[in-house]
Amino acid sequence: MKSKLMFLMSVLMVATMVLTACGGGGGGGAQTEVTFWHAYGTGSAEEVALAKVLEQAAIDMPQYKINVLQVPFNDIFNKYRTDVAAGGGPDMFIAPNDDLGNDARAGLIADITELAKGKLGDYTPLSVDGMSVEGKLYGIPESLKAVVFWYNKDLMATPPATTDELKALMEGGTEISISYGCYHHFGFFGAYGGKVFDENWKVIADQGGVADAMAYLNDLYQISKTNGWPKNDSDGLAPFSEGKAAAITNGNWAMGDYLKALGDKLGVAPLPAGPGGPASPLLGVDGFYFNPNSTNMEAALEVALYLTGQKAQQIMMDEAGHVPANTTVSVTDPLIKSLLAAFENGYVRPQVPQLGLYWSNFCGTDEVFEKGTAAADWVNTATANANK
Repeated sequence: MKSKLMFLMSVLMVATMVLTACGGGGGGGAQTEVTFWHAYGTGSAEEVALAKVLEQAAIDMPQYKINVLQVPFNDIFNKYRTDVAAGGGPDMFIAPNDDLGNDARAGLIADITELAKGKLGDYTPLSVDGMSVEGKLYGIPESLKAVVFWYNKDLMATPPATTDELKALMEGGTEISISYGCYHHFGFFGAYGGKVFDENWKVIADQGGVADAMAYLNDLYQISKTNGWPKNDSDGLAPFSEGKAAAITNGNWAMGDYLKALGDKLGVAPLPAGPGGPASPLLGVDGFYFNPNSTNMEAALEVALYLTGQKAQQIMMDEAGHVPANTTVSVTDPLIKSLLAAFENGYVRPQVPQLGLYWSNFCGTDEVFEKGTAAADWVNTATANANK
């Protein structure tokens, strides 16, 4: 029943966006259809902001009929790969660069190096790098994302600057929703001086730091478990938004929803620094990727450039908390400025095949958190398995 409902909602979303696009502008010529997929949650600040952007696009670009399909985030990559492999799929889709390298190497995403040549001068070099694999461009960057520390100013006057301060707050009874998981807690490795890879992409997590970070995270996890506090971003949404939890660790994709709930009470800071230095969360880039099956590649590129341009990105920043990749967007919001500062020590998500060794060996954290395996033993085993 749930899947049928989601399918119906997706179909309705497509129909709505098509009608919106067709109603814009006064041009009488034939429209070029461009289809793209997104995974913004139903009713989320991101989806609402995107709808506003598309309404404006229908006015500014009447030559294009923009068809939009919402696909659940957990399904969008597999659905795209399956459809493209069968010769179908959308003209483009927007998503994080989670698996860009593998998809590019598999030929599932089009190389747009020549098509976009000379058109990305307004985008940060970091964001363009995030859309590139082995020197070739595979996407148009939209925004930067990483996990940060969100807090309610009414419940926490000053966010913890160090891991010791964070632990002391939690031990003292301050409810903080830490998102435990191999993506969300990656930044704590850097805070303890740990590295997952060396310069040649060999896994070196057993050489110190990562085990210390895991032991620290286990301490926090046990505090959360004892107190019945949320241990992931989904469960922590309501307590934080309703003013029960003082803070939560999550990415800036949630900013729009947090801001709607807390208003001026919302604050943001980097993840706390540790004895090994500043935290280094995975820094990802969201962008538009293009289907090699598309017969509308140039039109899709023009639509993507509009959707990542100044006017569209101002809306996505102001209403959904996106940190724009486009440098022409005026950043005055203190929260966005704080996010940019928090991203300075981020670890840019590498588009190398070896990144899969991290996901396949270091995500079974329940071995430590729930089953009691010593952090150092778990890290040593994961490292050995990764290097087999």
